[in-house]
Amino acid sequence: MKSYLRILSYIKPYWVFAILNVLFNLMTILFSLFTFAMLAPFLSLLFEKEKLVTEAPELSFSSDALIDYMNYSMSQIIITQGKLEALMTICLILLAAFFLRNLSRFMSMFFLANVRIGAIKDIRNDVYFKLLILPLSFYSTRQKGDIIARITTDVQEVEYSIMNYMEMIIRDPITIIAYFIFLLSMSPQLTLFVVIVLPLTGYVIGLIGRTLRKKSRTGQIRFAGMLSTIEESITGLRIIKAFNAIKFLNQRFKRQNNDYAGLLMGIYRRRDLSSPLSEFLSSAVIIFVLWFGGRLVLDQSSVLSAEVFITYILVFSQIIPPAKTFATGFYSIQRGIASAERIFEVMDAHEVIEEKPDAQPIHKFLKKVEYRDVSFQYEKERVLKNINLTIEKGKIIALVGQSGGGKSTLVDLLPRFHDTTGGGIFIDGINIKDYKINDLRALMGIVTQESILFNDTVFNNIAFGKTNVSEKEVRDAAMIANADEFIQDLPMRYQTNIGDRGSKLSGGQKQRLSIARAILRNPPILILDEATSSLDTESERLVQDALSNVMSNRTSIVIAHRLSTIKFADEIIVIQKGKIIEQGSHQVLLDKKGIYKKLYDLQTFA
Repeated sequence: MKSYLRILSYIKPYWVFAILNVLFNLMTILFSLFTFAMLAPFLSLLFEKEKLVTEAPELSFSSDALIDYMNYSMSQIIITQGKLEALMTICLILLAAFFLRNLSRFMSMFFLANVRIGAIKDIRNDVYFKLLILPLSFYSTRQKGDIIARITTDVQEVEYSIMNYMEMIIRDPITIIAYFIFLLSMSPQLTLFVVIVLPLTGYVIGLIGRTLRKKSRTGQIRFAGMLSTIEESITGLRIIKAFNAIKFLNQRFKRQNNDYAGLLMGIYRRRDLSSPLSEFLSSAVIIFVLWFGGRLVLDQSSVLSAEVFITYILVFSQIIPPAKTFATGFYSIQRGIASAERIFEVMDAHEVIEEKPDAQPIHKFLKKVEYRDVSFQYEKERVLKNINLTIEKGKIIALVGQSGGGKSTLVDLLPRFHDTTGGGIFIDGINIKDYKINDLRALMGIVTQESILFNDTVFNNIAFGKTNVSEKEVRDAAMIANADEFIQDLPMRYQTNIGDRGSKLSGGQKQRLSIARAILRNPPILILDEATSSLDTESERLVQDALSNVMSNRTSIVIAHRLSTIKFADEIIVIQKGKIIEQGSHQVLLDKKGIYKKLYDLQTFA
């Protein structure tokens, strides 16, 4: 219920449309009751069971008063126009009433569309924004397909299962209550019988709906697993083909699909049972009402006349559609709540990287970066231990060591992709946690081993994250990165689409675009995380030349496996098992004949 109310809270910005929807729903109900109120007098006067009324009755807020007034109005029409003309007039009035009823129904749905679509749009926006600000550690334990499923299929399920039946929550209870009040004024005895019998049907329907929510949640989890398999298969298609794993993966997907289909079959059967079950139970209630009401009509001492009883049955039959919709909606809402819970798991995920309310801006890097007794651990795994390091402005610092030693983690702490679990990092004497996050990251340009590019044009990839950038600025950045030459050979130059993840470019070309993107930001601090390790010799030379251009007059932190590329560094830091083992210039470390010399000799020998 909490998740359901939380979904409904997204309606608040669209409260004007919601009120208009309620208003037109009330008008629909009023016009419906008006048409039924005309029915009993029409039948009485048409078959001359009642004498013509010549004196106007006193008006009051009850169905008897309304029916008496309708008797008087119809009597006046018959007296002045005759029965045939009166019949035509009454039919025209009924036609107008039905037209206004359906016009009101359309207007209520017209305004509801603004509420539904607007609320779902806001939910989708909030989930996507949350995905952007969550720390990288959030994604390390989750499947990409599951996350995609939550922002796509789960949100879509909420729209279909909850928002689609949102009007039902407002309209149907009001309709049922209004009709019951009308029925109560017509025959309290018969309505009391209905009130006793009708809740029993709701109880039976509720028994089936209890299992639907649990099964729906399981179904969404299994669908997310299938989505993950599809995403991984597309990403790793080259490896799948190379290792002849097509049959293996196809069988795995079939198993997942069969399990999901079986679960979905059960969900659909329970949901589809709601409509015929509610219809049968409603029919049973109507039969009981016919039996009980018929006895009252046949009873000579009863005040319930045949024409009033017919009107009563017709009005009561109008309660069945909203009751049936309510039952069907109940099942759908259970599915929607299961999806809503999965969405809110993401939206409620803890934002480990939080900005202080009084965070201060920073736009310049003036002196130095300091790691003071820094420690970090992923859950129980301690990755960094008591790191102390000072990086002076304008210096080139290289980080080397075995894979898994903590080099990338050490660098990721600087732009606050993760936060330290011990100690602190300081820029110009102030802890980076005291700065605005966006300002802090704006000081840095990052080039990673894997070139992260987007399915867009060359221009937009280089200008990524910046607005109002001229083509000259983009081209200047590309020239510094040694990228302009190959860009000029592309079909549409800077407006060429480079495909998914830059698939139309070579590894060296993609990396130079990444460098150009970093250059355009003109950052005072440059972070290079093994930017050349995956390239061939020629591409590495071009990228290395580009990096040399970029690193001039900038503070640079370079992670490298190929030690030949960092001989020029002002200081080389050797990290092993989360600790700084050695530090110094290239020659100083060689003279020490320690870990660095062993690594260097191994690569030189190789």
